[in-house]
Amino acid sequence: MTQISPFSLGIVGAGQFSGQFAKLFKAHPLVRNVYVTDVLAERAETLAARQNLAGTFPSFEDMLASDVDAVAIFTQRWTHGPLVVQALRAGKHVYSAVPMAISEEEIAAIIEAVRETGLTYMMGETSYYNPATIYARDRKADGAFGRIFYAEGDYVHDMDLGFYAAYQYSGGEEWQKTASYPPMLYPTHSLGGVLGGIGGHVTSVSCIGVRDERGDGVFDREISMFDNDFSNATALFEMDGGGSIRINEFRRVGYPSHLRESRFRYFGTEGSFEQLVETAVWQDKEGFTDVSEQISTLPSIPLDDPSLADVDPALRDAFVSGLAPVHDPSRLPAELRALPSGHEGSHAFLVDDFVTAVATGSLPPVNAWTAARFTLPGIVAHQSALRGGERLPIHDFGDAPELPAARSTEAARG
Repeated sequence: MTQISPFSLGIVGAGQFSGQFAKLFKAHPLVRNVYVTDVLAERAETLAARQNLAGTFPSFEDMLASDVDAVAIFTQRWTHGPLVVQALRAGKHVYSAVPMAISEEEIAAIIEAVRETGLTYMMGETSYYNPATIYARDRKADGAFGRIFYAEGDYVHDMDLGFYAAYQYSGGEEWQKTASYPPMLYPTHSLGGVLGGIGGHVTSVSCIGVRDERGDGVFDREISMFDNDFSNATALFEMDGGGSIRINEFRRVGYPSHLRESRFRYFGTEGSFEQLVETAVWQDKEGFTDVSEQISTLPSIPLDDPSLADVDPALRDAFVSGLAPVHDPSRLPAELRALPSGHEGSHAFLVDDFVTAVATGSLPPVNAWTAARFTLPGIVAHQSALRGGERLPIHDFGDAPELPAARSTEAARG
């Protein structure tokens, strides 16, 4: 029987996102204590007091020097790679918000550190647990698609719908420098949902970037710390074994992203599945079936809940969604089933899969090798866009190393 050991966890970054996850980590029966640190000490202290956490650390380095067993990193998106490696080398298991990293070198360093230390790494990609992705994964397992030869993933979130406020909250007075983050360096909400549904990896890409015309200082290359003026980008990827995937990353778009910011389509030789804002349809050669109810979620808490006070109203829908019928709540601890989730019901599953992997020494679904497949293609796509759409090859780090059956997350739960 697998030995299950409760452990302690430190949260790195006390921003808008981490507070929702702190609540879930604290409630998990396999997490003993939860601590927090932030470069703004008052934010860490406020979060610790609000959620009655075990305490705070004055710095990331102090947290790593402590006896905390694992860390969950919720810092600025371009900082994750080096922080993850630093934590792994300090002997800590790591949960990282997306993206995994912003360069192939950073990704390689994480994989090397995971391989050498034997510690758990998991990237917290919400789209892997998106109801549409789960539905597609189930239909693929049943063989209903036949051969999947084409798929699409969109992450469509306009800057006007909450992102200005989010960047101002995290970036301070110079927030415009960071708000120009290249869309294709954040590809996991689109590509992760596609590959999370059908598996495999991509081998090459051609990408077109759309230069921004708003003129408000965001996506201005003279201001951008990323030298970026693309606000929208579209990439066409070749799949291993043939076929293609089209990915959209849009930050200037007339679309109700507060209702659904990630959406997917999958086409096979025997069946297909398509999703829009409030409609989802399964189709085969005989006809179609509306499956919208199977993947629909309802708010689990009011949008004016006090826990969302620091979150822009335009972003709050993503923090309150409950579970969809296609989710399997029975695999979650009762303590998590009783709490609000977010991002179409994904948060509770993200927390449980990481905690289970750490406590049992098993491999999480979005491990370092899978995370690389969700992240690196976007990095290469951005380079392709900078080169006028030139088709570029994408390196694959391979599959995760196999673990004994007793160390899989499924066996650990059973």
